[in-house]
Amino acid sequence: MKYRATTLLMLVVILLLGSAPLKPVAAQGSDAFPVTIEHQFGSTTINEAPKRVVAIGYTEQDFLLAVGVTPVAVRYWYGDENNAIFPWAEDKVEGAAPIVLNMPYGNLNYEAILALQPDLISAVTSGITEDEYKLLSAIAPTITQTSDYINFGMPWQEVMKMIGAAVGKSDEAETIVTDVEKLFADARAENPAFAGKTVAVSYYYADTYGFYTSQDSRGRFFTDLGFVIPQELIDVAGESFYADLSAERVDLLDQDLIAIMNLQFIEGGREALEAQPLFSKLQAVQAGRVVYLDEQAENAVGFSSPLSLPYALNAVLPQLQAIFGTETATATPTQ
Repeated sequence: MKYRATTLLMLVVILLLGSAPLKPVAAQGSDAFPVTIEHQFGSTTINEAPKRVVAIGYTEQDFLLAVGVTPVAVRYWYGDENNAIFPWAEDKVEGAAPIVLNMPYGNLNYEAILALQPDLISAVTSGITEDEYKLLSAIAPTITQTSDYINFGMPWQEVMKMIGAAVGKSDEAETIVTDVEKLFADARAENPAFAGKTVAVSYYYADTYGFYTSQDSRGRFFTDLGFVIPQELIDVAGESFYADLSAERVDLLDQDLIAIMNLQFIEGGREALEAQPLFSKLQAVQAGRVVYLDEQAENAVGFSSPLSLPYALNAVLPQLQAIFGTETATATPTQ
């Protein structure tokens, strides 16, 4: 998941290693080792179940925690906080909380990673380059995403299966994917009004409007509920997973639904956004067909992990049902 310039500016280079002891965190595997993981830079063979996993992908911790592996260190999503475990994952941590590595995109701290003595570096959601991969692989076996998708574009299902295989938890990973996919299937069945409705999964920053496509996890969240990202938006984005819009093309956001994905970063919040002349003139805005999420709900959609997605559904579905009606809906999915 790659973040826009404004979000990347919030990433602070702070290493919070402290004096934490290097205690092994066992990843008891159910698969036979060695295992070989194919990825965009070739393949990585892992000879035995990892005991010290360092997660440098921006959302990697959730996938590891989902299969019962607590990483020794994780990379913070943005900011300089000292806790990178979000509410939906807190009860999955076993033992000491992971050390937090604050490393902006493109600025890995190899010395800090080496000091953690990893036996696996999980970098599937990191967007690393081949040169970075080579340097990381000199420290420990490293896995990254496949070449089938743009950087940060690998669907959560495939991320879950890859990480599950790497730590010897393939069966658990498959079950997790099935369970979460069922939540979306149930939501579609209970809310047929969503099917075929167009959506602009949008953001606003520094007087600039933009949107995400279905190549991004935020776009996929809504398409997985039955919404459609119109071809005209896909054409504007081209091979990218997002696109900024000129003032003359803000009308492209005027779809059946507008979902604002960065309200927490908009100074003045919803009131300020709706006071913007270009935005306020959109028919979807005037008709109240806009979804605004609080900070944690935005984070949950953006994380797009097996742990965050149930949280996101519980936050988003009531708003969507208020806009489009519940029809045959009787309940929202639960975790």
